Amino acid sequence: MGLLTRRKNKKFSYTPRYYKSEKEGSPFELSHKFDSYRSTIETPKSLKGKFSSAWDEYRSNPRSSANKRVLYICIILLLLFLFIIDFDLSIFFKR
Repeated sequence: MGLLTRRKNKKFSYTPRYYKSEKEGSPFELSHKFDSYRSTIETPKSLKGKFSSAWDEYRSNPRSSANKRVLYICIILLLLFLFIIDFDLSIFFKR
């Protein structure tokens, strides 16, 4: 057990004893709810790979209202952070 790495979840392949499958796939297969909609569910990559895949998903999102909402939340959090650390905007203006 490493300190910097996470343990991977166990995967089980369950097939009932008397189940005859004519179709592909199993009705007993467990999957995430949003696997078919997201591209960032893949195996973990490097930090740069995670950011680039998240950015690609953000850019390819057809709902622009969700993108605007994320942008507004980021701006509010940034302003709140600057307010907490007492950031002075007068350093950008000459007198």
